[in-house]
This record gives sequence, structure tokens and C-alpha cells, in this order.
Amino acid sequence: MNLHRITALIVSGLSATQLLAQISKTQIAGQQNVVTTMVPFLTITPDSRSAGMADAGVAISPDANSIHWNMSKLAFAEKKSGMGISYAPWLRSLVPDVQFSYLSGYNKVGKNGVVSGSFRYFSLGNINFTDFQGDPIGSFNPNEFALDAGYATRLSDNFSVGVALRFIRSNIAGVRQLNGISTRPGVAGAGDINVYYQDKIEIKGKEAKVSFGANLQNIGSKMTYTNREQRDFIPMNLKIGGALDYEIDEFNRVVFALDINKLMVPTRPYYLKNYKGGDSIDQNGARVFVGGDPDVPVIQGLFQSFSDAPGGFREELKEYNVSLGMEYWYNKRFAARAGYFHEPTTKGNRKYLTFGFGVRYRVLGIDAAYLVPFQQRHPLANQLRFSLLFDFAAFKD
Repeated sequence: MNLHRITALIVSGLSATQLLAQISKTQIAGQQNVVTTMVPFLTITPDSRSAGMADAGVAISPDANSIHWNMSKLAFAEKKSGMGISYAPWLRSLVPDVQFSYLSGYNKVGKNGVVSGSFRYFSLGNINFTDFQGDPIGSFNPNEFALDAGYATRLSDNFSVGVALRFIRSNIAGVRQLNGISTRPGVAGAGDINVYYQDKIEIKGKEAKVSFGANLQNIGSKMTYTNREQRDFIPMNLKIGGALDYEIDEFNRVVFALDINKLMVPTRPYYLKNYKGGDSIDQNGARVFVGGDPDVPVIQGLFQSFSDAPGGFREELKEYNVSLGMEYWYNKRFAARAGYFHEPTTKGNRKYLTFGFGVRYRVLGIDAAYLVPFQQRHPLANQLRFSLLFDFAAFKD
């Protein structure tokens, strides 16, 4: 080993030691470090029922939108088939032409099985491209969509399992040369694995139902918009939830739901700096950092996401979002909903209240939801969305 190599190692080691002495993991855990992924539109709550309950939906009663929340719930659906349609103008306080649409449906097959499918479409409006000098070089209407198909079955009177497959296409720049970089639509494949359990209990002489669910979602390939080898993770995440459905009397019923969600992708590490202010580089020419290496295979990244935060366990706990929702039903016809969503400040700081209502009459169900953020000038402020549900069996009746 030559003198230059030895000197580089010493400098690199001293730089890392000095920096770690200046900033602790507690300080790192208090810094902004949002976990980001490709195609975040996959995490948008598609239906107004769950949107009115602060995005809680893993363990509440099944309906046509369950393929997003927990496909296995549909094995316990009361209706033989159903369809749902949702629409929402998105980020309306920032731009006028971004829209989100969702179509889903299911049908029971055999004694215990059920098949389901859905299509979500996200339009980002019109974007004008310019070169480095600011001269216009064309316009484009970026859009993204995901096509799902799933199957669920009951394994017992109380337990079911489900799987869903997903094709994702994201076209945000088209096929073009943009400032010397070739762009193309991003394509990925993914799948969900989920479970659901429900049972009846008695509370103060009244019948109640408790349910629990879990959904390992969007487990699939990485995505890129260029011809580079570097690919990025899609929003793989884990949803875990529980619900209590309590019948107050013949006409009144209340549901309480709690969901916990965690993105299962690597957390961005904290990159060290040397004494001159530049990046610390080790003897192999790699950047030195605290935390986990984000450039890893999909399966490794999935498991690594539970322990790679540069701020240690304290920061890991901040990567869990909580949704707490409540739903009140009168005579199984009219519903009122409310909820609270909490995301830690350093991981995105999404904190908001939601409100909603629902109506069920014969073949048709209507749901609406409204979001009230805690932050000023929030991009989803005054967000109002609507969903329709159709009961195909009621048409025959």
C-alpha cells in the first residue's frame, strides 16, 4: 500500500470520526428525512368511505373497493357482486387540471372464493417543457395508471387470504430527448399478499364484530424513466389494521378503525462530510454514510427498511403512519364518518382531520369525504371527493 493510499484512509477515518462526534443519532433522527418512491399515486386513498375515516380501510367491512385495502376481506362480502367508481380533482389548490379516477369490482365464485379487479388513472394535467436556455420545446400530458386483478378465499369461518397482481405504467415525460437525456414511460409489475380475520363477540349484552387485517402491498420490480441502469423503488408498504363494529340497537351501529402503515423501502442515509466540506470518500471511492445503503435489490430493501434509518430506532418509529377512523350508521342507510391521520413531522408532516357521509338505497351507494389539514396552505386543503357503489344483485331483485 503506497503513502497516498494510507494518507487517504487516515483522512477519511478522521473525517468520519470528527463528524460523528459532532452529530449524534438523536440529532440525525430529528432532521427532515422523508422516505420517497416512484409512482406515489399508488398510495392515494381511492374511495371516499375510507377517505372519510382518515384513510383507514384494512379491517373495516368489505365493499367493491377492498382490492386496494385488503383483497382477502372480499371473501366475507355479504353481496355476491359489486362495483365502485371514484373521482377526485387532485391538488386543486395548486393546479387546476390534475385528476384521479378509480374503477373497481368483484364477483363471488364457488362457495368460498371471490375475484376482483380495479383500474386507477392519474392525470397530471398539461406540462410545458423547456431547454436549458428556457426556450419551449413542446408540451405533454403526463399520466399514470395501474391495472389490478386479485383472488381471495375463505380458509375457515373466520379467516381468509388473498393475493392481487398489479401492472403499473407511468408516463411523465413521454419518449423524447430531454436536455440530452432519453426518457421513456416507466413500467413495473407488483403484487399484494393479504390476510383477514373476523369474529363475533358480545359487549354489555350487545353483539359486536372484531376484525383484523394485514396487507403486504406493491411488492414488485423497481422502475426507471430513462435507459440508465439506476432504478428506484415503487411504494412497497405494509398495512396493518383492526376494527370494532358495535351494534348499539336495532337502528344504530358504530364502527371504530385503526390502521398503521409503513413504507418498506430503504430510508435515505445521512452522508458524511470531510473537514473541507466535501463528501467523505473511502478507499474504494464510495461515499461514507450513516444508515443503510439505499442501492440494494428489492427483497433486501424490503427487510432492510425496518432497521436502516440513520437516526436509529428513534427514527424508525417515525416511519409509521397512523389512521384513526369512526363510522356511524343509522338503519343501515345513512352514515357519518370522521377520522384523524398522523404522520411524524420529519417524515412528511401530514396531519389532518377528515369528515364524510354515506347513503345506501337499493342498488346505489353514495359516499363523500372532506379533508381538513392542520397546516397552512396545504396542497390538499378543501379536498372534496365522491364515490359510487353499485349492488348488481339488487338489480335482479
